[in-house]
Amino acid sequence: MSPSSTNQPERQPAKAGERIAKLLARAGIASRREIERMIAEGRVAIDGQVLTTPATVLTSLHGVTVDGNPVAAPAPARLFRFHKPAGLLTTERDPAGRPTIYDRLPKGLPRLMPVGRLDLSTEGLLLMTTDGELKRQLELPATGVERSYRARAYGQVTQEQLEDLMLGVEIEGVRYGSINANLERRTGANVWIELTLTEGKNREVRRVLEHLGLKVSRLIRTRYGPFELADMPVGAVDEIRQHDLVVFRKALTGPGGGKAASNLQLSGKSKAVDAPPEEAPADATAALPANRAERRKAGAQASEPEAYKPARPKAEKKGPEKFGVAQRRRHQAKAQRQANPAQFGDGQAERQGRPLPDTADGPARPPRTSRQDKPGRPPQQTGKPFAKPAATRHAQHDDDGSPLLDRPKRAFRPDDRRPGAPSGKRPPAGKGGPTKPPRGRPAPSKRGPRT
Repeated sequence: MSPSSTNQPERQPAKAGERIAKLLARAGIASRREIERMIAEGRVAIDGQVLTTPATVLTSLHGVTVDGNPVAAPAPARLFRFHKPAGLLTTERDPAGRPTIYDRLPKGLPRLMPVGRLDLSTEGLLLMTTDGELKRQLELPATGVERSYRARAYGQVTQEQLEDLMLGVEIEGVRYGSINANLERRTGANVWIELTLTEGKNREVRRVLEHLGLKVSRLIRTRYGPFELADMPVGAVDEIRQHDLVVFRKALTGPGGGKAASNLQLSGKSKAVDAPPEEAPADATAALPANRAERRKAGAQASEPEAYKPARPKAEKKGPEKFGVAQRRRHQAKAQRQANPAQFGDGQAERQGRPLPDTADGPARPPRTSRQDKPGRPPQQTGKPFAKPAATRHAQHDDDGSPLLDRPKRAFRPDDRRPGAPSGKRPPAGKGGPTKPPRGRPAPSKRGPRT
């Protein structure tokens, strides 16, 4: 059957080569939009002839110059992981002057482009690559690369409501695809939800959960394809091994597409990227403002107080200065007593009741009178100064007439009797004493019969 009989246009062969903006972006010169502006400014030329349109199609970058410098062939694609903290914008520059992810990346890295975007308050895994084609391939919803998130939200939701998201949902005219959501746990009035999706539209997770009546307070991306966040520290950067990247790209273009590539079991090894130590300014206190609010605007970290409050060396104290006030006084008194024991008598003469020798300051004071010599005072107990006096022994006979308050306390016994009670064995209960009358019969009267 000919194509004309089916009224279908015949497919045209694909043009050889690609647009120059795409080739330069893949070579790491700049983004496509930035390269289009560079071409409009006349900064890009081919064999010495300045380009005037970004629609130029080339098969290679041979002979292309940017600002008079030849462009090298594109290097193999590289992929990096970055644990983005909250409070950073996923952009190269911000007109309002807010901090971006490029302010936290280590120096010396190649030009990196973020794969997708994370909101200002969203944290977690952010992939960054040097290849614009790989970036576009990972971002396309048609590729089907999975993204996983963990969201903490305030409100009430059931697992049945989350399972309905598998069929998709339409919110304010925008259709969102299938979302695999599971209720992870509850913490008071908050719930933790794990979501896996493949589209990654603008603020998709937040809008879907707000549609269910939840208010998202924290959102973390934990996985992008087969690459996971795991226990990566906040703000850390590492590079995916080239072998794992090659295996992932082959699976991405093979049967199964992004679904099969997302379920790959890679080695999990990555090359750490260490930030080079930054040279500290000569005057650290002058580098940052004195006001705390201005320091926060300048990006000063609260965990690095030495940047604006240098530590002062402490002089080592010697002698009595290293003690406190009370210890210093005791130390001085002990030193004076050792230096002049005759003046203080070393305490022996005073304790023995002998008069102290006369000193140069005047006659010695008389010996201290003991408590036994003063009239009206009980004799002082000798022995250990803190020894407790012996307890007075009380008579513990059962038949004596002493009051019970003078006896030591003891447990009650049934044979106990009051003071003055006759001796002998007590009758058992119910015998030998008054008894209650049986129920239903009147008590006998003490009066005699009526006459």
